[in-house]
Amino acid sequence: MFLETQSPAAGGLLALVLPFAVMLLLMYFLMIRPQQAQQKQRQAMLDALKKGDKVITIGGIHGVITALTDDTVTLRVAEKTEIVISRSGVGSVKNG
Repeated sequence: MFLETQSPAAGGLLALVLPFAVMLLLMYFLMIRPQQAQQKQRQAMLDALKKGDKVITIGGIHGVITALTDDTVTLRVAEKTEIVISRSGVGSVKNG
């Protein structure tokens, strides 16, 4: 009587592929997923910009939004001084 068993090659292949699969799964949960959540949060912040918000650009310039379009933001950075930047150039909104 012959008992059917799994061939040694199939077990070796599984042992070879399993660590790579686990590594890819870990990379997804530790790197890719948090980055996607951060991108969604940033996009929500950019979509919520409104006139009068105090913001900091990615270059470190502090200003108050005086006008908005779909692609640009006009900031008052000093009295009688305004600059126009890309909406994606806004780094964060200051509280207060």
